[in-house]
Amino acid sequence: MNLLAISWSQVGLQAGQLLLALSILIILHEFGHYITARWFKCRVEKFFLFFDPWFALVKKKIGDTVYGIGWLPLGGYVKIAGMIDESMDKEQLKQPPKEWEFRSKPAWQRLIIMLGGIIMNVLIAFVIYAFILMIWGEKKIPTASMKYGVHVVDSTLYKIGIHNGDKILSVDGLPIDDYDKLRRKILLGNRMTIERGGKIIELNLPVDLIGQLVENRNKSIGGFVEPRTPIVAFIVPDTSRIYRAGLRKNDQIIGVDSGRFQYFDELQNQLKAKKNKTVALTVLRDGHEVGFPAQVDSSGRLGFIYYGAGGDFEQMDSLGWVKLNVKKYGFFAALPAGVRKAGEELAFYLDQFKKILNPKTGGYKGLGGFKAIGSIFPKYEWRWEAFWTITAFLSIVLAF
Repeated sequence: MNLLAISWSQVGLQAGQLLLALSILIILHEFGHYITARWFKCRVEKFFLFFDPWFALVKKKIGDTVYGIGWLPLGGYVKIAGMIDESMDKEQLKQPPKEWEFRSKPAWQRLIIMLGGIIMNVLIAFVIYAFILMIWGEKKIPTASMKYGVHVVDSTLYKIGIHNGDKILSVDGLPIDDYDKLRRKILLGNRMTIERGGKIIELNLPVDLIGQLVENRNKSIGGFVEPRTPIVAFIVPDTSRIYRAGLRKNDQIIGVDSGRFQYFDELQNQLKAKKNKTVALTVLRDGHEVGFPAQVDSSGRLGFIYYGAGGDFEQMDSLGWVKLNVKKYGFFAALPAGVRKAGEELAFYLDQFKKILNPKTGGYKGLGGFKAIGSIFPKYEWRWEAFWTITAFLSIVLAF
């Protein structure tokens, strides 16, 4: 989380990423139906990105097909001649099937056409993951390398016994070699082993943990636990009130009024009690303590972005807060690795979906729409690695 109030620019950034990701996936999904229909010599009457009730933003007929962009960004479609649905002319249905109609094709060809979109989504995921591994590499953060333990974002985890600063050693007896898997294991696991103050503690994870997280609604699922970090200023706009007060990039906040602390969650707790008040801020700058008054806004924020905000693990690694292991792949190695990665993501999605469908978990309450999906994109800056990673996962979700 950051210390900036939610702004329309952040909402717009997430909405833009969501719109672009869905546009790419919809076009390619529908292309899967389109190309298989053309392979089997079916006539495709329309191929549209977005829906076009009453009118289209752009359209052009090429051959037998009208290509276009609708105005309602809720999906897309191809209209294949002879495919029986509510749009098919009833009089046409009474006529004998034409050789270029979908209904005239053998069952196996009709099945392939129907599955074309799903197959395309799976292939897209393979390709995107391979591309990510080739360009950015495979990144893992062993939970043991998280220097300051975890920051518990959602209070639900406090209720089951996880505290700020805990080091999570294993879930269901298996050590966690990657922070990204940690959150998934917590969602799907039954038992957790943590280290707190040099002591080993065993915790049982309730079967309805997903449901509790959904009902709490404070944070989106997936962001309920993150690496614990100090508060070092990264972006301090020179037009902001906090800049005029005296905060500069690389300042480490260590105190508010008489309270002293080290971590973001501790600062967060201090500021919640001081909304709309002026506080005495103490920072560490070049090894020296500097103090100045600062205004806390109505949301309990100061108005800057700190290092590591939004899950920037490269920043955390550069400061020694976590250990980011990166494995690079060449072109030929990236292809099978992309297939493996897509398989892992699919397995996680299916496991999560099964748990959500179990009434005992209460997870069905968290099935979200565009707002929930959009919130998983970065909101501070457009990071292409994150964009393509999320797009690949959404491709798997759309396939199944």
